[in-house]
Amino acid sequence: MQNNPGRLISILYRKAQVYWTQSLKEYQITSAEYPILLRLYAREGVTQEEIVAELEMDKSAIARALQSLIDKGFVEKQKDEQDRRCNRIYLTEKGHGVRQVIEEAKQKWNEILMKNMTEEEQREMIRLLGQSVKNLKRE
Repeated sequence: MQNNPGRLISILYRKAQVYWTQSLKEYQITSAEYPILLRLYAREGVTQEEIVAELEMDKSAIARALQSLIDKGFVEKQKDEQDRRCNRIYLTEKGHGVRQVIEEAKQKWNEILMKNMTEEEQREMIRLLGQSVKNLKRE
């Protein structure tokens, strides 16, 4: 079973969900919500459609996670000044306030994943995972 990459990816996914749920439980941020916050830390004022495209997640899942983040006070929607039909997403003070916690949790997760690997093995793992993502995009 260890030779099955799909199974290994599935295990990593499930373990990641548990890790993020536990790490951010105190802040009531779910494993579906933290990627949106990370995205907004990189650049605020993006549209919901841009978040969907950049995170490569389901549109309805992003909509639910965004609404939850709005309800919890981490983000807010504002009408675009040039196109009033468009909403832009911004972090609130509360959203900015959890940045360090999320960044530290991300760093720890990456350290756990890369533990006992040389730098070359780490680069190779990232390269191979990136190749798998490219393969899926082509299908």
